Amino acid sequence: MELSIIPIGNSKGFRLSKTLIDKYNIKDKVELILEKGYIILKPISKPRQNWEAAFKQMNENGDDQLLINDVFEEENLEEWN
Repeated sequence: MELSIIPIGNSKGFRLSKTLIDKYNIKDKVELILEKGYIILKPISKPRQNWEAAFKQMNENGDDQLLINDVFEEENLEEWN
């Protein structure tokens, strides 16, 4: 894909099409990687963003119950002492 370099204030840059932005789930920022003569743009994702608020809401709703017991009946815990 060929992109034109355009002036942006005192700098220069390029535009990415909406199709590329949507396809690669690019939000507000990308990571720029310089590697072996290549420039790589990598979308920055924060998959755990807002988890704290979601967990707090789950607790307030009583939805934070264990789905399975954290200790099994047949488990021998004495061997770990």
